[in-house]
Amino acid sequence: MHFSKISHSTALASILFSFVTPLLATARTPKKVPMAATPATEPRDEKLWKRALEIHRKAIVIDTHNDVTTPMTNDDYDLSGVPPVPYRTSIERMKQGGMTAEFFSLYVKPHYATSGGAARRTLEMIDSVYRAVERHPNDLMFATSAADIRRAKKQGKIAALMGIEGGHAIENSLPTLREFYRLGVRYMTLTWNNTNDWADAGRGEKKHNGLSDFGKDVVREMNRLGMLVDVSHVSDKTMSDALDVSKAPIIASHSSARALSNVPRNIPDDLLRRIAKNGGVVQVNFYSLFVDAATVSPQSAERDHRLKAQQDALNEKYKGDPERLAEESDKLEAASPLPPLPIGKLIDHIDHIAKVAGIDHVGLGADFDGANDMPEGAQDVSMLPNITYELLKRGYSEKDIRKILGENFLRVFAEAERVARSQSKNISGDGSTRRIK
Repeated sequence: MHFSKISHSTALASILFSFVTPLLATARTPKKVPMAATPATEPRDEKLWKRALEIHRKAIVIDTHNDVTTPMTNDDYDLSGVPPVPYRTSIERMKQGGMTAEFFSLYVKPHYATSGGAARRTLEMIDSVYRAVERHPNDLMFATSAADIRRAKKQGKIAALMGIEGGHAIENSLPTLREFYRLGVRYMTLTWNNTNDWADAGRGEKKHNGLSDFGKDVVREMNRLGMLVDVSHVSDKTMSDALDVSKAPIIASHSSARALSNVPRNIPDDLLRRIAKNGGVVQVNFYSLFVDAATVSPQSAERDHRLKAQQDALNEKYKGDPERLAEESDKLEAASPLPPLPIGKLIDHIDHIAKVAGIDHVGLGADFDGANDMPEGAQDVSMLPNITYELLKRGYSEKDIRKILGENFLRVFAEAERVARSQSKNISGDGSTRRIK
């Protein structure tokens, strides 16, 4: 998701980041980097905080969805620099957050599905990730497997992976899907908010009753390749169909629990249980609307109304340039932040998914730089240690915390690779070059 990908109803909270000791050391250099401070809403338990940092340091920490790839592609943003407003991701902040692996989202706007160029746009975004790794070989490591992520941890580097957001990126072609896999893409979100030619979206038109026959072929080919099937953004019926078809565990790269925030992106309890039975994992989204829609929706509506004239002017000025329109709209929202939710409401979603699906089926897919409004203490990658601290406060064991931070996802990733090996063929797609027009 990207700021303007939902609606113009989010804003960047005005947060001053403070850093505390003890320090987080990287394995490759004696330089020590401080982790972000816990929220200032209540006194911190220093003993528990120290324990949280110890656990966080040792853990493999994976975030499965970050949209900073958009400014990297559009504006050649260098991750070593200061993030351009309203974006918040940088190498320094990833180190502060103890990040082991980041999935860079290849978000392809629906505009490209209707006007053409979706595959080209995806290729340009892939190139931006390659360039980032080339620029910073001491900090970043290009990764395509679960083993690569573990290797990055040992080397003290951040594993850079890629996931396509929006199945229209493959332009209805199995050969194109395979080329993206060969370039390193390791998950694809079957839809964005727009229904495509083979799968219904959660917020889009319902015209296929879930997955079409071609959509089912896409899932099968993703299984064969070892590309994770991502069901964030899809309709409930599409999700159900994907679970019926997939022989590998699926993921929701950035979705939370619908029982706690009733929005289409979030997953209802019956499907949470099915994802658990499938062996998959739900990566919790931090966006405030998906955390607590009842509180945030009225605030967002009021802001939309207040900014309407300015937004209309932007719509007119940049009507021929959807990328620039999105960037300028993001800046407009960033100047009007919503009150941040308490971080406990985010942890409630982890609790709920762990209770309904099981502790082995929940992880983190924050949606950083894809949404403006995040809970206090969880506004960017530097603050991930606060999640560990909050989980400790709720009585989670170190073993379970490490599962949530990354081990659950690694298990799913490794199993998808195993399924692919078991289904490998001499000819790609068992000879299928199927495409639809």
